[in-house]
Amino acid sequence: MARTRDFTEILIRRGIISPDQLREAKQVAQESNAKLHETIVKLGYASWDEVMRAMAEAFSLEYIDLREVQIPESVIELVPESVARENSILPMSEDDGALRVIVSDPNDLDTTEKLRFILNRKVDIALAPRESIMEAINRYYGQIEGESADSMLQEFTDTAIDFTQTSEDHSTSAEVVDENSAPIVKLVQLMITEAVALRASDIHVEPFEDRVRIRYRIDGVLVERDSPPRRLLGAIISRIKILAKMDIAERRRPQDGRIKVTAGDKELDLRVSIIPTNHGQSSVMRLLDKDNIKVGIRQLGLGERDFTNFQNLIRRPNGIVLVTGPTGSGKTTTLYAALNALNRPDRKIITAEDPVEYYLPGVNQVEVKHGIGLDFARIIRSMLRQAPNVILVGEMRDTETASMGIQASLTGHLVFSTLHTNDSPSAVTRMVDMGVPGYLVASSVIAILAQRLVRVICTRCKVPNPLSEAVLNDAGIPLEIAKTANFVRGKGCNYCNKKGFRGRLGIFELLLITSKLRELIFKNASAYELRMLGISQGMRTLYIDGLDKVVRGITTLEEVYRSAKRMEGDEFKA
Repeated sequence: MARTRDFTEILIRRGIISPDQLREAKQVAQESNAKLHETIVKLGYASWDEVMRAMAEAFSLEYIDLREVQIPESVIELVPESVARENSILPMSEDDGALRVIVSDPNDLDTTEKLRFILNRKVDIALAPRESIMEAINRYYGQIEGESADSMLQEFTDTAIDFTQTSEDHSTSAEVVDENSAPIVKLVQLMITEAVALRASDIHVEPFEDRVRIRYRIDGVLVERDSPPRRLLGAIISRIKILAKMDIAERRRPQDGRIKVTAGDKELDLRVSIIPTNHGQSSVMRLLDKDNIKVGIRQLGLGERDFTNFQNLIRRPNGIVLVTGPTGSGKTTTLYAALNALNRPDRKIITAEDPVEYYLPGVNQVEVKHGIGLDFARIIRSMLRQAPNVILVGEMRDTETASMGIQASLTGHLVFSTLHTNDSPSAVTRMVDMGVPGYLVASSVIAILAQRLVRVICTRCKVPNPLSEAVLNDAGIPLEIAKTANFVRGKGCNYCNKKGFRGRLGIFELLLITSKLRELIFKNASAYELRMLGISQGMRTLYIDGLDKVVRGITTLEEVYRSAKRMEGDEFKA
């Protein structure tokens, strides 16, 4: 394996990345202790295909497009599934006793040596993106020895065993099926593993009169899977409760818990919520992937101007930065990205969260516990005695919490928090409605960032999608901008599960509180007046930021319409 040159030189020579982008990627990779080629892709400067082709040339290796090759079953059987999954490798061919395997990192010599030892044969390597390798592992090993949750559910449905039908509401002893029996244990584990493989954020187990519905939320949209028989509900819920250390006998009250699991090569935290419904207990498991909190501010999707302004904001010594939006709009990810950027040995950061979803190394995190009176306001009061530089308050949900946050900002602390409002200007009026005097809001809040999430068009199957003049007029996109726009859509492929979308990105509205805006807030001006002044001072609204991402070929008009609406003052300019 002869390395001829640095793969980044090849990317620059091909015009895929610029020297400035490479410098930023190296800095981000160093700060987050990540690999450079992965960071370049995460920052959106190049696709996996482009990076891996450059690495293949740099190391004089062959690049394999796994969509275009068919690997014989006899070759797949040479490497156990556990070895393939653990090391993210795939056997490709056998030649004169030597095994050729596909890897994603040519620098990972330890894995190559380990494979030579385990397989007791010569190992040659070729390159492919890691995600393509994992998809191929699921495809090939699924055909041989694996099974999906769907196939297992079908086995349950076809089984002729006579289970005694028992009402969950009146049973106090054994469940319909023993929750510790091997099939149920395996089914719940398969549900979690499959959800991880499909990049789901939630698993929903919902009981109805005649069936149990299982759905995964993928890129913000719920997708239904095969339903298990109604008789298995009790056993599935009990197994989830055991894993989450909940009270199995309690069926009348809501319960919350956490599960730590390993799925593939990932260690995950699952936040579990169970509530009683009229047809039995319903469960939602939220998958908390630690990789999500490693995201940098650059990867959130902020436009260049908003990115620069936000970077400057988080360097301020004091003031309140509010992030607003509905549940599931990515507020926590944005706040954690800001904390990651600020997390240095010379700063003390304390958070008050309800609950603590992700654990951040180097950050003091405090979880709200209402049962013992440990609420946001009490935590803020106590944390101020800890002499922090930066404070994160999970949500300003009442007057007392808002007042304590304002006091913290006025006494020299940088405070981050969230509010549930539709746009940035509404956050000001919401705080005034909560009982906070306008002059305190004006003197403490330095910026408000509203956000939503839109699905990103799949990079592997995107095709041109010209829009008619009528559609452009309805959207408010000028014809001169449309002429140079890159309107695309995803036609659907295996990489995006035929959806045409893969992943999500934020659309943002950053309102900087200037002296003129402070004057309006002092006068208790309406959200409309604040909005119009913000636009006149250069604020780009949620809708306009969404249109910008449509014009650049990142998302579609339908996605923007689903997340934001056109309002007075929204004027799209080049």
